[in-house]
Parts: sequence; C-alpha cells; structure tokens
Amino acid sequence: MQTDIDPRSLIGRKAFDRNGAKIGTVDEVYLDDATGEPEWAAVRTGLFSRDAFVPLEPSRVEDDALRIPYDRELIKDAPDFGVGRHLSPEQELQLYHHYGLDLPPPDPGTAPRPGAQPDTPPASG
Repeated sequence: MQTDIDPRSLIGRKAFDRNGAKIGTVDEVYLDDATGEPEWAAVRTGLFSRDAFVPLEPSRVEDDALRIPYDRELIKDAPDFGVGRHLSPEQELQLYHHYGLDLPPPDPGTAPRPGAQPDTPPASG
C-alpha cells in the first residue's frame, strides 16, 4: 500500500475490486504487530453487512478510493473474523492462504508472527 497514507484516513473510503465493482466501505484498518505497518482492511460489504478482510499490499488508494486487485467474489468469500478484535496468527494465515499471498519472512531473532491489531481501539459499549 502507499506508505504516505495515514491508515486512519482509509476508514470510510469506498473499496472497489480489480474490475471497478464496488465492494463496500473500509470499516477498520489492521496494523502488523511486529512492524506497526498497515496490513489488512476490513471492508463492510452490502451482503448481509459483513466485513471482508482484504490485504493492503498490493491494494492502492486511487481517486479517493481503495482499489483491491482481486475479484469481487474472492473478496466477499474472505474469512470474516469480526472487527475491532486482534487478528491471531492463525487468522492471518487463513487470509494469506485465501488470497494466495506469500507469507512475509519472520524477523530474525524474533518470535513467530504475532498477528495484527486494529489501528484504533474498539469502542466500548
């Protein structure tokens, strides 16, 4: 993803698939625990108002929208883990497999990848 974009500025942006079909609206951005970099976005889809997790790399921000280089059906079939919760390493692994992404190499001398967390704390309620 473009590194000059504040991840919080993605929330509320429209998201589109590789063919320009609207997927929904970015609901939450998740940061990698190890690097603090934006890694995943939860996109609120119109289908039963569920969230589909999408990778922010290789997605791009263009024309004030998030452009996701995957087909709409693949995105809508992505695992839904609920927003506002920490993504476990197992959940992240499911997402990597779902999108056919290569796993990032572990940092030398560190524990296994701990997962990803929401950029903003969940609202109390």
